[in-house]
Amino acid sequence: MTNAETPLEARIAAAADETVEKVRDVFGTYALPLTHTPARPRGLRVHRLRIAGVRTGSLEPGPFDTTLPFPAGLTALVASNLKGKTSVLELITWCLRGTPRDLQSGVRQWIRELDLDAVVAGQPVGFRLDITDGEVVSGLILTGPDVRSLSSVRRPDSARDVTPLIRAGGADSFAEQVQAFMMGRLDLQPLVNSHNETSTQTHGWSSYYGAIYVPAGGDKVLLGDQTFGGLAGRLLQVFLDLPAAAALTRVKTAYDLRDGAAKRRRSSEESAYSARKAEREQVEADLAAARGRLRALPPLDEQESLSELAAEAARLARAVADAQETWEELMRVHRRSRGHRQREEKRLNDVAESVTARLLFHGLDPKACPRCDQAIAEDRRLEERDNHSCAVCARPVTGDDDSPEEVTAEAQQRLADAKDAETGAREALEKAESELARLTAALEAVEERLRGAQSVALLPQRLTAQEAVLRLEGALSVLPEPPGIVDDPDESRTIKVLKAGTEVLEAETKAAASRLFQDVNNEIAQLGRRFGITSLEAVEINRAARLKVIKDGGVSDYFSKQSPGERLRLRIAVVIALLRVGVAHGISTHPGLLMIDSPKAEEVQDLDAHTLLQELATLAEENHLQVLITTVDSDLVHDVLNDDGHIIEAPEGRPMW
Repeated sequence: MTNAETPLEARIAAAADETVEKVRDVFGTYALPLTHTPARPRGLRVHRLRIAGVRTGSLEPGPFDTTLPFPAGLTALVASNLKGKTSVLELITWCLRGTPRDLQSGVRQWIRELDLDAVVAGQPVGFRLDITDGEVVSGLILTGPDVRSLSSVRRPDSARDVTPLIRAGGADSFAEQVQAFMMGRLDLQPLVNSHNETSTQTHGWSSYYGAIYVPAGGDKVLLGDQTFGGLAGRLLQVFLDLPAAAALTRVKTAYDLRDGAAKRRRSSEESAYSARKAEREQVEADLAAARGRLRALPPLDEQESLSELAAEAARLARAVADAQETWEELMRVHRRSRGHRQREEKRLNDVAESVTARLLFHGLDPKACPRCDQAIAEDRRLEERDNHSCAVCARPVTGDDDSPEEVTAEAQQRLADAKDAETGAREALEKAESELARLTAALEAVEERLRGAQSVALLPQRLTAQEAVLRLEGALSVLPEPPGIVDDPDESRTIKVLKAGTEVLEAETKAAASRLFQDVNNEIAQLGRRFGITSLEAVEINRAARLKVIKDGGVSDYFSKQSPGERLRLRIAVVIALLRVGVAHGISTHPGLLMIDSPKAEEVQDLDAHTLLQELATLAEENHLQVLITTVDSDLVHDVLNDDGHIIEAPEGRPMW
């Protein structure tokens, strides 16, 4: 089995030194194709353009409704300057592209209805736009049995088997749906490229359309109308149907993004590793320096350790503070118990001397009104004692004093309990006073020894040094040696597969291009000379769509350095060369529609213009192309073309539509 016959996945697996299953897994993850399918025919042909609306201004103002038919081959739109010939190309573009490229705003305001009938990849379609104030308010794409069935309808018609393909309610929706329809119908893939290896840029039908509506000669891009993202080269490869061109773009973009992300991640990990390693090394250096400063201090007296004395002093200080707090609490308890005992003695005297006191005794001694919680005032208490009126309700206290002995005995027992509590509180207080005195004396003794130690002046430095060592040892313990950087094996294998896929597809595309580009170069050179560049010897075009132009004497320069007229002629030659080579090699290439605006305006002399127009007519007929050009030169057109529908000419001084 030759290399070309070996399945793509097997070739990529061999290049990456991986299994076929891994290649399938990676390509499946990124939805990348592993087979090359020939493109479907991309033929695009316009048949009829209808423009209706109301013109304002000084030139034939009022309603208009114009229909322009377009036959196969070369068709010339002839009118004076500023009479609407260029706008015809822009209106066709509005329908086919979804948005016009450079349609004047004043012209847009005139149009109310815009219809275009075309055949796209073999399917008859009718574009129907309703326009208000220069913007699409409703858009349809219809299809029918043939293009003639669409010519007199603007809405779906089941009787004629005319059905809608898309419906749009505004300009944005119409543009979006047209682009999706054309990409799908013409079997075109989005052109994707990476941007700074961090994101992707996707280009669709608008970018492809630049190879249909040829830019003016002043533009320096060879193919298409956009210079960024290498789009010219990708258009060239797609329209040559290089088998791996579309896949290569997607695989390379995926590789660039994944490889870029891996490089950024590794760079970030290396920075983090370096920073962590430097931080640990700094802590180790600081710790070594702190230990050196600690060792440099004179040793403490072994018989009287300052650190031990300081620790003992701190312990005793805490114990003294605790003992002081305990003593103060016991002092408060003792005072409360003494006050309670004094109240009980007085109450016993009152009970013994007063019947009323005995009657009130069992009511105890309320502090507040039981209903409203208001404190009972002292004068109410005195009134109760002296005049026998209740301190709560102020009513006279009356009743029988049947058991004075029991009341007196109870009061005596309460007094005895209060005395016992006072005695216990006093004993606890005395014990606390003794402990506080002992601890205070011990603390004073340790402090005296600490003050008298010979090395006490060095204690702050030693403590500071010890603290620094401990702090740095702690910091070092939470900064372990950083692990080395380890690549993700799955990521590495994925990048390796994508890289191998890029290299295999690149080689395949290059091999296919080498067989085609020689033919393309010969066609471009031959056409360039026929279009009036008589000094042209040869051209060399590469897959990036960079065209080297070689003239008499072997002097070479690139396309962008040529004059505007030469750039226009070379650009037309490139597109036609693509079409011719595609036909010769039996591959689907350019859609076969070419629109050129005023080629004679780009420094093309009468003789050159005649040759250019004649060659375009011949090439269009030979290769079944449709070419639309605009010009103001009526004589030139009538000299080259037969007036059999291939010339659409406005009367002198009048608008084309």
